[in-house]
Amino acid sequence: MLKKITLILSISLLFSSCGVYVPSTNTNTSNVRNKVASNFPEGFDDASKSRYEGGNITVSSGQWYLENAVIGGADNDQKDGVKAVRMKEIAKLRMNFDIQSGIQQVRFKYGVYQLDKESSFELWASSNGGASWNKVGSTITATDKSLQDALFNVNIHQSARIEIRKTDGSVNRLNIDNISIITYSSTTPSPLPSPSPKTIPNGSTTATRDDNLTLGNPSNAATNTLYSDNYLMVKNAYTLSYNKNKGIANWVSWHLSTAWKGETDRQNDFRPDPSLPQNWYQVTPRDYASTGFDRGHLCPSDDRDGGLEDNKETFLMTNMTPQAPENNRGIWKALEDYGRTLTQQGNEVYIIAGTIGEGGTGTNGFAKRIGKNDNITVPASLWKIIVVLPIGQNDELRINENTRIIAVNIPNQNGLVGSWKQYRTSVAELEKLTGYNFLSTISPEIQAIIEARVDK
Repeated sequence: MLKKITLILSISLLFSSCGVYVPSTNTNTSNVRNKVASNFPEGFDDASKSRYEGGNITVSSGQWYLENAVIGGADNDQKDGVKAVRMKEIAKLRMNFDIQSGIQQVRFKYGVYQLDKESSFELWASSNGGASWNKVGSTITATDKSLQDALFNVNIHQSARIEIRKTDGSVNRLNIDNISIITYSSTTPSPLPSPSPKTIPNGSTTATRDDNLTLGNPSNAATNTLYSDNYLMVKNAYTLSYNKNKGIANWVSWHLSTAWKGETDRQNDFRPDPSLPQNWYQVTPRDYASTGFDRGHLCPSDDRDGGLEDNKETFLMTNMTPQAPENNRGIWKALEDYGRTLTQQGNEVYIIAGTIGEGGTGTNGFAKRIGKNDNITVPASLWKIIVVLPIGQNDELRINENTRIIAVNIPNQNGLVGSWKQYRTSVAELEKLTGYNFLSTISPEIQAIIEARVDK
């Protein structure tokens, strides 16, 4: 996932001595931006390594391990300065040190060694000193002889490190250069320069499964149980912010393309979410029984029928909200169907959906709370944001002032008539209502244009 980097965070961030993320209660965002880690960008111009066998190099940013990789300074190397890392076959470029303040994003340049053909690579991250690694985002295929920009949303709030892996196994060589690591910070550095338009390719037209949090963490949710009203839960099928006091999600974010689609049957196995912290109440399907409200999916089952486990995840109760039946099965369903239709027309979409307020009208009339012990808040309305892009790579780099954004805010009521289109609003209006910072990985200049617009 890949794009310009000038990110306005929606809350101040603090870090304890052990690297645990602690959000501030201050929600003033005017002076809060991201920060490039010390001694980055790393261009490897002062490094030397001429053999492909595994070994360490020490540069200004720290010590790196290179496997099946050298430091190349030949005319055929694609480089931003005088040198770049050159990788072949199955290769690794790994940090042997941690960024103590956490990693928000990673950006670097990549290109195909001049004499060779395409190569594929991935970004991996570790938050336990390299003991285990997790893939970040999707696999990228490099096809261009000139340097391109790559950007990955890592979103690790504690001490972390990264590893770039060449994965195709071919003899084709790949250059990596000019690595920038964006940390969580309350300082305000100068923004990074934006890439020129010619370095923003669509890439492959093959649909892929991309990071569900590509467009940012709207509320800066974190895996810290002290902040139980904004608890981050990362699934394979979607990512959400859970509110323990409300018993529902604040928001759910997911990517949708035809790569997520398939023939898996709807599982209908509504069940408590076992990954909630211990001693938190786990909402069950019984809490919705006879209440007059549906167990309304935020991330719908039909968006995740490409695999059994993905579909099963959509039936976890943390993905449900009390929804007026005629809303859930009518206007809201029509909007869900429309999102899937967009992917059949050569697009991929990023979707964020959530709730506002308290009190809705279901089959049994108006209610503010439901559940065994009134543990579940009935929202006053449900909102959704859909960002529409043609299928391609480097999604964040391709979002511009002409990108289509659909935002709606639909009352949680029975008896609504007409189309979802009459409930269209702007992202900026939803930000006022929720206090969230949507599309935060997009440059502020682009945000200002597309968030103010109401879809036509």
